[in-house]
Amino acid sequence: MYGSSLLAIAISLSAVAGAAAQTADAWTFKIQSAKDGDLNAVSEIEYAPLEKAEKAWNLCVLYPHIQDGYWVSVNYGMVEEAKRLGVNLTIYQAGGYTSLPKQISQYDDCVASGADAILISPISEAGVAAKITEGMNKGIVNVAVANPILETPITARVTPDFYQKGYQTGEYAKKTLGDKQAKAVGFPGPQGSGWAETYMSGFRDSVKDSNIQLLAEQFGEASVPAQLRLVEDALQTYPEMNVIWGGAPTAEAAIGAVEDAGRDDVMIVSSYENQTMLDSVSTGEVLAFATEYPVMMGRIGVDLAVRALEKKPHEKVLLVSPGIVTKDNIETLDKTQIFAPAGTRPVFSVSTE
Repeated sequence: MYGSSLLAIAISLSAVAGAAAQTADAWTFKIQSAKDGDLNAVSEIEYAPLEKAEKAWNLCVLYPHIQDGYWVSVNYGMVEEAKRLGVNLTIYQAGGYTSLPKQISQYDDCVASGADAILISPISEAGVAAKITEGMNKGIVNVAVANPILETPITARVTPDFYQKGYQTGEYAKKTLGDKQAKAVGFPGPQGSGWAETYMSGFRDSVKDSNIQLLAEQFGEASVPAQLRLVEDALQTYPEMNVIWGGAPTAEAAIGAVEDAGRDDVMIVSSYENQTMLDSVSTGEVLAFATEYPVMMGRIGVDLAVRALEKKPHEKVLLVSPGIVTKDNIETLDKTQIFAPAGTRPVFSVSTE
């Protein structure tokens, strides 16, 4: 799945605006399902959630951090779905991708609290694999949300198609450049996270033997300050660089960095979204971003956990197809699928009592 291009470039209005339909009480979402977890048997389904949970299950949630709009949006989706289904949520965030020991400790906290299910967005799959195995052996439902768990046995996962997001953003950059030659540096995110490496492999495969030469790959913490340091260093080290490709914190940092450097010739492309990307694509400061619908992943993650707890049929592997958001289609975008409402603050507990 991750080694080949299975999806056509998603730049049409229908790919971006037609992914989901929802009301206050119900929603559906078009998503790729790997039948029985087999990535060679992927097809599109329309996911429809349960109407209500049979009981007030206790769900525990682990995020790497909640310091940007992406994770606030995942959190919002989970919280709203927990309220709709009638289940309890206890939510922890580790504080960043350098805080693996804290996330491991928080997993233990979930188990000690008697969680029926743990929804985990791992800092590192290798780092939490032993804990997940312990939890699965205790009969606890484990669902990966947004960040991937690919090798460790788990109940279910709903994640972006990271490879395709990297690949399709590369394809869009090439399409925009036309016959022009360009030199790029990639800033995929934190090494060891799994998703950053997969993003990078998609972009790398897209630009191989093309009009975009990949000069370097710079891994680092997924925060604006960390990415700003990397971008500023790259502008000095690679003065010929005129394409900056990376995650939303990279793109956000790059806007100011290229302006300060007096470089109005640099194209900025983001492999995922936050509120700044929405604004920056609208103004033309960022060429495009690939969306992975974090609100909907949060909702689906909660529903998957409840289905598993109630022994109801559930998908094992769900992959969100990327939609490429550009200035041309941004006004038609259903933002409720992607972003929490403006002003939303993280919620760390939902109680049915």
